[in-house]
Amino acid sequence: MASPSSSITSFCFQCEDSSNSVTFRNGWRLRSGKFAQLCHRCASVYEYGRFCEIFHPSDDGWRDCESCGKLIHCGCIVSFNSYLLLDFGGIMCMECSKKNFILARNRCLSHETPVPTEESQLDATQTMIEPQYRPRVTESKLQKISINCGHGVTPLFQKSLTATDADLTLSRLVIPKKCAEAYFPPLSGPHKIPISILDTDGKEWNFHFRFWPNSRSKMYVLEGLRDYMVSKKWQAGDLLFIELNQDRNWSWD
Repeated sequence: MASPSSSITSFCFQCEDSSNSVTFRNGWRLRSGKFAQLCHRCASVYEYGRFCEIFHPSDDGWRDCESCGKLIHCGCIVSFNSYLLLDFGGIMCMECSKKNFILARNRCLSHETPVPTEESQLDATQTMIEPQYRPRVTESKLQKISINCGHGVTPLFQKSLTATDADLTLSRLVIPKKCAEAYFPPLSGPHKIPISILDTDGKEWNFHFRFWPNSRSKMYVLEGLRDYMVSKKWQAGDLLFIELNQDRNWSWD
């Protein structure tokens, strides 16, 4: 939490409140090396990490964290220390960066090297996927999905829908890179290939799977989802599960 400033300030940097009774607190560091002076209200919003969300919601520069999908206001001095630029394009919020560092450190400290078996190949693949995408489905949920689909299903991954995933004007779903490369058909070029997916009611939907070049990496997407999104009333924050049934067809809930 920022400490109270000892300097004399005439107005709040954000709301320009200049009341004599205002006690100013330090905000973010300016290019001059000094700190932006904020009134109690603006400082509280800043200290709780909601400054851009409250004061800059309509400004340009909002981007999704490549790991968790959280929206970050990039290019803004206020949020400068809240994200990292990735080597192959995109950003990652500091929370995900810290989690990934801890996971990598724990793997380095581990001396166990499990020998992969045919039965554990799927688990090994899921271990390579970021923790937030690993499926967490209860046995009762799997049984319900299996009954609706008429087949046994194996959970592959899950994703919490971001604001852009739920945008009808885009009508597309971003597939996490490692999930796309682990479970979807390989793509030889930036051309669409048809994908058929069953919903949990057994209805078949036809989409297109492709990737977009993203610096030296790739962004994988499913396109043509408008009718499905309207039917299922997709909203940001909804949790999407991707499964594979015994006929090797994808299904989702």
